Amino acid sequence: MNTAMNQLEQLLTQQVEGEVRFDDYSKALYSTDASLYQINPVGVVIPRTKADVQRTIQICYESDIPILPRGGGTSLAGQTVGRAVIIDFSKYMNQIIEVNVAEHWARVEPGIVLDELNSQLKPYGLMYAPDVATSSRANVGGTIGNNSAGSHSVIYGKTIDHVMELELILSNGELILTKAMTPDQVEKKKTEQTLEAKIYRKVCQITHDYQDLIRERFPRILRRVAGYNLDEFVIGAGSKEVTPYRRDDGSDQNLFNLSKIIVGSEGTLATVTESKINLVPIPKMTALSVIHFETLIESMEAVAPILECQPTAIELIDDTIINMTKGSAAFSKASDFIKKDAKGNGPGAILAVEFYGESIQELVNQLDNVEKKMISKELGYAFVRCITQEEKSNVWETRKAGLGLLMGMTGDRKPVGFVEDAAVRIEDLPEYVRRFSDIIAAHDTTAAYYAHASVGLLHNRPVINLKSESDIQKMHSIAKQVKDLLIELDGAMSGEHGDGLVRSEWIESMFGSEMYQIFRQLKQTFDPSGIMNPGKIVDGPPMTENLRFGNNYNTIKIDTYFDFSNQGGFNRAIEMCNGVAACRKTLTGTMCPSYIGTREEIHSTRGRANALRHVISGSLPQEHFKSKELYEVLDLCLECKACKSECPSHVDMAKIKYEFLAQYHDQHGLPVRNRLFGHIDSLSDIGSKMVPFSNWLMNSSVSKWMMDKFFGIDRRRSLPNFAEETFVQWFKTRPSRTLDNRQQVVFFYDTFTNYNYPNVGQSVVKVLESAGFDVILPPKRCCGRPMISKGMLNEATQNARHNISWLLPYAKKGLPIVGCEPSCISALTDDYVELLPGDDSRLVAEHTLMIEEFLLKEKERLRFSDIDQNILLHGHCHQKALIGLQPSLEVLNLPVNYTVNSVDSSCCGMAGSFGYEKEHYDLSMKIAEARLLEPIRSHLSDSLGNSQVAISGTSCREQIKHSTGYEPKHIVELLCEAIIHT
Repeated sequence: MNTAMNQLEQLLTQQVEGEVRFDDYSKALYSTDASLYQINPVGVVIPRTKADVQRTIQICYESDIPILPRGGGTSLAGQTVGRAVIIDFSKYMNQIIEVNVAEHWARVEPGIVLDELNSQLKPYGLMYAPDVATSSRANVGGTIGNNSAGSHSVIYGKTIDHVMELELILSNGELILTKAMTPDQVEKKKTEQTLEAKIYRKVCQITHDYQDLIRERFPRILRRVAGYNLDEFVIGAGSKEVTPYRRDDGSDQNLFNLSKIIVGSEGTLATVTESKINLVPIPKMTALSVIHFETLIESMEAVAPILECQPTAIELIDDTIINMTKGSAAFSKASDFIKKDAKGNGPGAILAVEFYGESIQELVNQLDNVEKKMISKELGYAFVRCITQEEKSNVWETRKAGLGLLMGMTGDRKPVGFVEDAAVRIEDLPEYVRRFSDIIAAHDTTAAYYAHASVGLLHNRPVINLKSESDIQKMHSIAKQVKDLLIELDGAMSGEHGDGLVRSEWIESMFGSEMYQIFRQLKQTFDPSGIMNPGKIVDGPPMTENLRFGNNYNTIKIDTYFDFSNQGGFNRAIEMCNGVAACRKTLTGTMCPSYIGTREEIHSTRGRANALRHVISGSLPQEHFKSKELYEVLDLCLECKACKSECPSHVDMAKIKYEFLAQYHDQHGLPVRNRLFGHIDSLSDIGSKMVPFSNWLMNSSVSKWMMDKFFGIDRRRSLPNFAEETFVQWFKTRPSRTLDNRQQVVFFYDTFTNYNYPNVGQSVVKVLESAGFDVILPPKRCCGRPMISKGMLNEATQNARHNISWLLPYAKKGLPIVGCEPSCISALTDDYVELLPGDDSRLVAEHTLMIEEFLLKEKERLRFSDIDQNILLHGHCHQKALIGLQPSLEVLNLPVNYTVNSVDSSCCGMAGSFGYEKEHYDLSMKIAEARLLEPIRSHLSDSLGNSQVAISGTSCREQIKHSTGYEPKHIVELLCEAIIHT
C-alpha cells in the first residue's frame, strides 16, 4: 500500500502545478472539518488551475483512488472528510472571473469566500444571496456542494435558485459545462458517446419513469437538501414548487439544467471548477422587530401569522442562549434589549423579525403591521424596534455570543450537531418542538433551540459526551426517534447542512427503499468507479463510526506551568476547537493573522489545535509533543490572543503556545535569541546607561549585520533608540505634585515607556495629575510578557510573584493600577491569574486596567481645549481581545474637536519580537499590508495638517513607523495634547 501511495504522490507531484502534500501533518489537518468526524485522507492536492484539478481526477480515476473537493472545511455533517485525495480550492482557485452588472450574474472559481465575493460586489450594489452563518470563511463551491441557504432564504431561496451554469469535471476527467437547455438541445446531447451523454440519458429516464414516486417521496417544504435534487426536474414535486425565489430576467426557469442535480450532491457526482451565479440587489435599509414570548411554543405558533407580514427573516433565540449571554460579563450589555414580562420573568424565546425597505417610513409601517398582527393574535408580550445599526448589531451579537458560549462549554459534554438541521412545514413547528423536547427529556439531556424559523428550519443541539459509549448510543437513539418524527410530519432531516456522514444513514428511511435505489443508480451513472467522495448520501456508514473522539479516545498527561482548570485541563483546552473555522476569516477582526498572511490551514487556530490534538491523542506519535515538527506548526502563531475572544469556542491558542514552548525548551534548551528578547528589560537598562553610544552601536550597519548573522534579528529592522533620560529618572526629578487628600493611582509602566518612549509615561502622569490624582510608581520588575511569549515560564513566574507582592497592598486598599502598554497589562490581568492562581493574583487583576479605561471612568475630572485633530485609531491585539476598542474610542472622543475613527485591522504583524526575527520578517510585513497599512496611508494622504494615527502598543508603533515612515502617537499622548493642565 505504501508503495502505491508513494507512486500516486510522485505521479501527482510530476503532473500538478499546485501543491501536493502526503505528509502525516497535512493529512491530520484535513482529517476533520466542523463536524463530529475524523478520517485521515490519502493526501492533499492544492490546485492552482482547473488543469490541475482535471489531472488530479484523471490520475485518481486511473489509480482507483477516491477524490474529495474541499473549500473552507466548514461542513457540519462531515461532507469534507474521507479516505480520499482532498482537493483544496481555497488557497489559489478563489478568484472572480467575470461580473455582469447589467444582467446580475458573476462567474467565479469555487474557492472564493462568500464575504470576500460580496465585498468585491458591493461597489456594484449587488450580492450573492445565500448568507450562511459561516460566510466569513465558507467558499462558494461549498455552498454549491451543500445547497446552502441562510437567514434570508424565505425571500432568496437556496443556492440551487442562484446557480445558472457550472463547469464540472466528471469522475473520468471529462470537462463539461451544465446550463439551461431546451428539449432539442437535451435530445442532441443524449446521442453523444460520452459519460456526459450517459448521464443525461439516465437523469431524463429517471425523472420521466419515476415522476410519480418523486412527487410522493420528496417533502413539499421550503428547506430540504437531503438526497439528490430529482424533484427539480419534475413538475409538482418537492421544494421546486414552494421555493420563494425566481430570477426576474424573463428566463425560463423550467428549462432542463443539469446543474440542479449537482447542487447539493456534496461532491459525490462531479467536481465544480467554475460557476455562473445569480446576483441580487443589496437591500437599501433594514429594521428588526424583536418579539418576546413567554414560551418557546408560543414563539413557534407566532411564525405563521408573522409570515403574513412578509418579513425577510425570522430568527429564533431561546432562553438558554439568552440567559448564557445575559450571564456573561463580556456580552451582557449587548443583550440590554431583552425585556421582562409583567411578572418579572425573562422571555422563554424571542423572534428577531427583519424587514427590508426603501425608507425609514416604510420600515416603520412594516414594524407597525407586525406588532398589530401579534397583538390581534394575543401573541408576544413585548416588541423592541431596532432601526439603528447599533440596535441591530446588539441583537445579532446576542445570538452569536450565546451560541459561542454554548459551544465553549467546558468538560466533555458538549452541544452536538446531529439533529440540528431538521425542517418541517411552518404549521408543524409547534408540534415538532413539543415532541422533540419530549425526545430530549426522555434521553435525560438538554438542548438549546435556535432557528431560521421563517422557513421551518430548527438548529437544535443536544448535549452529548462523545467520549462515552453510552452517550454515543444515546445520540444514535435520539437521531432515530427524530428521524421517525420527521417522517411522520413529512419533514426533512437535512434543511441546509446536508447529509454527509451524520445523516446519510437515514436517507433510505426518509425517502423509502425504491427512491434510495434510484439515488444509487444516479450515483453509479455519474461515478461508475465510486471514487467521488464515497460514503456520502448513498452507502454511508453508520453515524456513530469515524467519530473524532469516541469511547476509545485517550490523551497523554502533561504537567503544565499554567493553570488550565477553567478549560478542564490542558488537553481539553486543545479539544475546545470544534472546527467551525472562524479563524479562517480574513476581512474583519484580528483572528488569525498568520492565516491571513499565508492562507494555510496549518497556520490557523484550527490547524494548530488539530495538530496538537492528533499528537496528545496518539493519532500522531505522542513523542511529537516536544518535536521540531510541532514547534514549526506553532511557530507562526503571533500570540495575539484574538482567538480567546473571537473564536466561538474561545480557544486560547496563545496560552497553549506559551505552555508548549516552555515544555519544548525544557527538553531542547532555550535559544540565545529567546533569552535576549526575554530579558529585554535588563538589556535596556544597560543600553540606557550608555546613550548615545548604545544607539549608534545597535543601529550601525555592522551591528545590524552581526545581529542578523548570529542572532537572526533582521537587519532591515531598526531597534528603538534609548532615551537620554528614562521615564523613572524624569519622574523622580520632576517637581513634586503631591497634595493632601488627593486620590492615588498606581502606574505600572512598561519597559519601552521607561527606556525608549518616556514621553508616553510623562503624558500618563500629566493627564492623571491634571485630573487630580497622585501617581505612585511601584518598585516593580518587568511584567514578564517577553518571557511568557518565549516560553520562559519559570522566570516569568518569578517576576509575576514579585510584582503581585508589591501590587497586592495597593489592590487591598482599592487603588486602581493602570498601564499604557496592552501586552504588559494583559500579563497582569490574563496571565498572572493562571501562572499563580489564587486570591492574590485575582485581586490584583481586578484592580488593573488600561489608562483609557480608567480615564473614561473619571471623565468628569478631565478638561480639554478645543484643539482640532483627525485621528485614525489602530488597536493593539491584546486590547481588542481582552478589553475591546470602545474605551479607547470613547476617551479619544472626549476632546470636543477630536474626530476619531478606528481601522478594522488584524494584527500589525510585529507582535513583540516576532517581526524582528529574520525568518518572520516577510510574513510580518504581509500581515501589516493586509488591512492596516493602506488605511493609514490613505488617512495620512488626506491630511489637512491635523491627521494623526493613534496606537497603544509599542509593537504597533514600531511596525507603522518602519512601514510608512510616520511615527504614530500613543492615545494618552494625544489626550495630553488637548488636556487643560490644572
